[in-house]
Amino acid sequence: MKARIYVTLKPDVLDPQGKAVFHSLQELGYREVADVRIGRFLEIELKGEPADARQRLDEMCRRLLANPVIEDFRVEPS
Repeated sequence: MKARIYVTLKPDVLDPQGKAVFHSLQELGYREVADVRIGRFLEIELKGEPADARQRLDEMCRRLLANPVIEDFRVEPS
């Protein structure tokens, strides 16, 4: 099974990297950009039973791939 994982900062967490990209886009003339938030994208391929995969992926995200204090994650099968 393959899965896509999206990790993003929680809405109330400041995103200095996103702000830097936002300001750079503004400087380049892209005035229509209202905000930028930076995150991570991972693709993971799992062996074994698909029934257990979702639970294992959630566990991986909570334990290593995302910081649950400041980040949210979303798992999508692909």
